[in-house]
Amino acid sequence: MSHHPHRETDASPPRPAARPRIAALDVLRGFALCGILLANIKPIANVNADAVLATGGEDGLAWLGLFVDQRFFPIFSLLFGLGFSLLLEKEEERAARPRVVLARRLLVLLAIGLVHMFVFWRGDILTIYAVVGLVVLLPSTWLPRWAVAGLAGVLLAVPLVLGSNGVVLVPGLFLLGSALTRYGVTARMERATWGPAVLGTGFAALAVPAVWLQVRLGEEAGGAVFSTVFAVAGLLVAGAYVCGVLLLLRTPLRPVLQTVFAPLGRMALTNYLGATVIVLVISRIPGWQPESWSSVTVVLVAAGVLGAQRVVSGWWLRRYRFGPMEWLWRWATWLRRPPLARGRDSLAS
Repeated sequence: MSHHPHRETDASPPRPAARPRIAALDVLRGFALCGILLANIKPIANVNADAVLATGGEDGLAWLGLFVDQRFFPIFSLLFGLGFSLLLEKEEERAARPRVVLARRLLVLLAIGLVHMFVFWRGDILTIYAVVGLVVLLPSTWLPRWAVAGLAGVLLAVPLVLGSNGVVLVPGLFLLGSALTRYGVTARMERATWGPAVLGTGFAALAVPAVWLQVRLGEEAGGAVFSTVFAVAGLLVAGAYVCGVLLLLRTPLRPVLQTVFAPLGRMALTNYLGATVIVLVISRIPGWQPESWSSVTVVLVAAGVLGAQRVVSGWWLRRYRFGPMEWLWRWATWLRRPPLARGRDSLAS
């Protein structure tokens, strides 16, 4: 790659993006964040809900295993890979060594994740994202896009064949998201209608028998077979969710979805970390034992946390360009402090 005299170095602060922000990504990220918190409420409070999720349990939490657990982290993982490639495209236009910038970004995320893991909650996902990003996602940027797409398929299929689910699917989901961006799917996301409609119908049609089989195998303690079915059902439901949201964004409900989810999505890192602290504080209220929380209590706690975060996120983003953790992440990535406060002309945006 040739070096142009006007090109910034990799340590330069980011310029305002020339391309319009893809609102659908913020909505999807905020939507996924809501589901992830709902699934994590009891684990954050140090309650092992695995048996409840698998078998349905006796406290009304069976619906978590059907509609929430393993259904939202695939969306978040896909979006991470997708956003990574979007950022690479931008950095290739303005930095001499764009992959150095991305490597530093992942290393900073690793540091944040390690603090989150060892100080607050061992279930942290940021550490895994950072490591997989460094080991799989960053090296994949030297591969042609067809190879990235093929490798994504392999890395998704192998865990399913071996009866695994959960974080072992993250590398494949990262590469799938990256491939979607490199094939131009992300750029067309805002205008797509027929694609999400057809794919969403297919995902939903396949998800119904997969979820039914998950329930049956869970009741029979199906072991590795259950794990595979659980993972497949999760991916199918996640796909249906994504397509459903994209379709709703093409309807008059778009302003509502943007109002509710976009601020949460734009401050996803801040809100993800903040939710852990809030749930830990709530779980330690004297006399309120998290292991006895019913499904209604779990929903109310999640709704309260997310509602408060939505209000704070909206207030913050009317005054500042980035969430506080997003701002620090950018500062450490580019090694220079980016502007935080909005100008008067942007307060209404």
